[in-house]
Amino acid sequence: MVAFGKKLKDRQIEEWRGYYINYKLMKKKVKRYAQQIKEGTLDRRHVLKDFSMMLDNQIETIVLFLLEQQGLLASRIANLGKRHDALQQQPDFSQISELREAYRQVGRDLLKLLFFVEINAIGLRKILKKFDKRFGYRFTDYYVKTRANHPYSQLQQVFKHVGVGAVVGAISRNLHELQDRQGSYLSIYDQPSLPLQDPVIDSIKAAVDRLTHSTNFLSFLGQHALILQEEFPIPVEEQADDQRYHFNSLLLNLANTFLYMVNTYIIVPTADDYSISLGAAATVCGVVIGAMAVAQVFSSVYFSAWSNRSYFKPLIFSSIVLFAGNTLYALAYDLDSIWVLLIGRLLCGFGSARAVNRRYISDCVPLRIRMQASAGFVSASALGMACGPALAGLLQTDFKIYKLTFNQDTLPGWVMAVAWLLYLVWLCISFKEPVREDEEVPVESTGGKAESDALEKGLKKPLLITSENNKEDEDDDPDIDESEEAVEESRGPATSIGSAYRLLTPSVKVQLLIYFMLKYVMEILLSESSVITTYYFNWSTSSVAIFLASLGLTVLPVNILVGSYISNMFEDRQILLASEILVFIGVVISFNIIIPYTVAQYVASGLVVFVSAEVLEGVNLSLLSRVMSSRLSRGTYNGGLLSTEAGTLARVIADGTITLAGYLGDSKLLNVTLIPSLVICVTSIVATCYTYNSLY
Repeated sequence: MVAFGKKLKDRQIEEWRGYYINYKLMKKKVKRYAQQIKEGTLDRRHVLKDFSMMLDNQIETIVLFLLEQQGLLASRIANLGKRHDALQQQPDFSQISELREAYRQVGRDLLKLLFFVEINAIGLRKILKKFDKRFGYRFTDYYVKTRANHPYSQLQQVFKHVGVGAVVGAISRNLHELQDRQGSYLSIYDQPSLPLQDPVIDSIKAAVDRLTHSTNFLSFLGQHALILQEEFPIPVEEQADDQRYHFNSLLLNLANTFLYMVNTYIIVPTADDYSISLGAAATVCGVVIGAMAVAQVFSSVYFSAWSNRSYFKPLIFSSIVLFAGNTLYALAYDLDSIWVLLIGRLLCGFGSARAVNRRYISDCVPLRIRMQASAGFVSASALGMACGPALAGLLQTDFKIYKLTFNQDTLPGWVMAVAWLLYLVWLCISFKEPVREDEEVPVESTGGKAESDALEKGLKKPLLITSENNKEDEDDDPDIDESEEAVEESRGPATSIGSAYRLLTPSVKVQLLIYFMLKYVMEILLSESSVITTYYFNWSTSSVAIFLASLGLTVLPVNILVGSYISNMFEDRQILLASEILVFIGVVISFNIIIPYTVAQYVASGLVVFVSAEVLEGVNLSLLSRVMSSRLSRGTYNGGLLSTEAGTLARVIADGTITLAGYLGDSKLLNVTLIPSLVICVTSIVATCYTYNSLY
């Protein structure tokens, strides 16, 4: 493995070499500090003071150079502005084209400067992490808070790219005015919803977004999908992505996600009634609902492997299997067979193509819109979750056509069968199989559009992707833990569940435990809702459907609130722990201790549990997407598959718990199913506190 210091040196632009962070020197300093403290020749207080001063000097060098380069770019833009003014008086199309390319060249040079800042920001984060790891001290928190909040902060220049926005605005405005506007005299300020479409501007915006550390709703929602992003863009891959990307194909993947979530939750309000009509107990609804999750445990793996070779064929197979599964689910009523019902639900689970949907976005959607596509994936899931129960509430009718019964139990199956059949037709007509990577023809860039030689040599390949946050220590560091050594064994993707598991650090394992907990708690709440509300409140199917749909409709507003506001006010790990505690409180309130059990108590506790779990899921997956090894971003056994398996396994166990608890009677079902929820919730809180206290 090539160490970060070596990679940093290789990616430096030659003429700027003296202005980069001196990572090698600071690493030696950290090692020397550790030795001196061990020998007793230096105290910790002196180390903190000396290291802080060294960092201040390094950052000052970077910032002063950054300001100097920004000044040069501003001067070039001012000179180009004079030429622009002259051309407005006497237009010359050849000179306009030349001037437009000159502005683009300034944009490319600005992109080089942004990469310069980004490389230094990564180096700074890594050396701070190394210092904390060596000395077990929260130096990073102290240093960032004291420097970033100071009125004369130089650290803000590095992490907040102060002044870059003005340069980007000047380039964008002038490029917009130099375009053929077909008689329009509107500026970019008159049409903020129609941004300038220019590859250079898009690349600059992508680089600026990576440097922006404040979380917005779109990025928060995108990370919620756990579609892992590389830390640095690769221009060549961007070109390949553009060749592979097809909007209708993306739309079909999002439609698949939406329909599958509708399919999952449309039966929840009526599953208990359907079970009773087939001669089974109402609590068998846990098995009926969970059968889909059981099959999904296996289907996620083979769909993930299949997507290595094709995206179209797995989606075709998924649609056919889901059509067959829903048809069997509907026919079970007239066949009077609980087994046909369960087989139908198992087939629906075997048709789960969510792994394919994630992989398509990760592999085929261009980097510049991947976050929007990821947010679309989450939004489609949330909308499907809300629409499923709502649709079930509308299907309150009873009639026969020949020997087929259409009622509230069977109609969800028939409606979804028709929906998947229509989707299959749309898929066959509109989907475009992307070109595989080994079939692609390299795109040669022309001189006028190519970036400068320095950018081509220094920035064409990613400096370091996310996994390397855990690989900063070289061979001379004795404190590399076992998980980091496992990461260093190979640079390729994980080849099995076992090898993928070995790539997980303790903090990632805790994040997956939290994900398991929240999915378990949510599944208990949703799957037993029809039985609980019928027993305690005598709710109708429509009332249950309205309750579940209302819960589903909270998903997007809650994510907007967290992504746009709360995450900017608090650290992610603080929101994480607070959400876990709220889930715990919601579970405690749900217990039937006070007799009689009231609607207000059930609805309030359910709302607290569901909303807190939604907040927890978003923050948890956001953290997971940043700390998980990038070797898990591709291949069959990727991070999305691991999170899906953890969540699906939680749902399977939760649905099994409901069915087993049903043997004790409906009166004891609520409390018996909440006890495991409480235990798992407490375990995750303890694990979170222990892990973050160890790391920080």
